[in-house]
Amino acid sequence: MADEAEEEAAPAVELGEGESVEGIPLARVASRLTWGMEHSELKRREGDTAIRTPDGPQALGDVLDNIDTPYFETRQEFVDDVRTAIGTGPVPTE
Repeated sequence: MADEAEEEAAPAVELGEGESVEGIPLARVASRLTWGMEHSELKRREGDTAIRTPDGPQALGDVLDNIDTPYFETRQEFVDDVRTAIGTGPVPTE
């Protein structure tokens, strides 16, 4: 029975042999935190984390230095503010 379920599951996506991408996705950082959160607490806990940006990996603490929001009520507010600060676009590979 378990074999049948595995066969019916969506096929696995194979990762290519291409260059790796430095940093972690912003969504991963946002998903591992509990919201609302103060700006200073967020910076203390995740400031050293390198996130992926269109300009290459950046420490989240450096990005937060450019954001004036003192308290992030929701995950979406945090993500929106960070995306406004870093911009959107393709993430470069090595």
